[in-house]
Amino acid sequence: MRIATIGLSLVLSASMAQAGEFFERDGVAIRGYDPVAYFTAGKPAKGAAQYMAAHKGSTFHFASAENRDAFIANPAKYAPQYGGYCAFGTAGGYKAAIDPAAFTIVDGKLYLNYNSQVQVKWSADVAGYIRKADANWPEVMKQSKVIE
Repeated sequence: MRIATIGLSLVLSASMAQAGEFFERDGVAIRGYDPVAYFTAGKPAKGAAQYMAAHKGSTFHFASAENRDAFIANPAKYAPQYGGYCAFGTAGGYKAAIDPAAFTIVDGKLYLNYNSQVQVKWSADVAGYIRKADANWPEVMKQSKVIE
């Protein structure tokens, strides 16, 4: 009986440790930044745990209840592309972490980048990189390794 209990505990711990669909740090998507603020304020804003919502297995934090409610009403409008991983990395065929300050909104979609230097490269051919990333994402999303 004790072995069964230990086994069950390990299974539960493993399932609870699994991340959702989005890039997470410390259990929170996009490093705890508010995805709605990119659209409404035009800049990144740190979210707060008191304003949180779950989407596709990931927890998002928001700067206000209004932003949280807007996200809940239409997560597809606000959620970052490619699971919140670096869009440039996805175009290159790999998952990479992001810097919340390195972002672009294109045609109403949020794209995040690894850092400001990568964002400069991304900016040289945004449309081309989006095409590549769109094509690569189905395979990239299956990868477990993330370049930090």
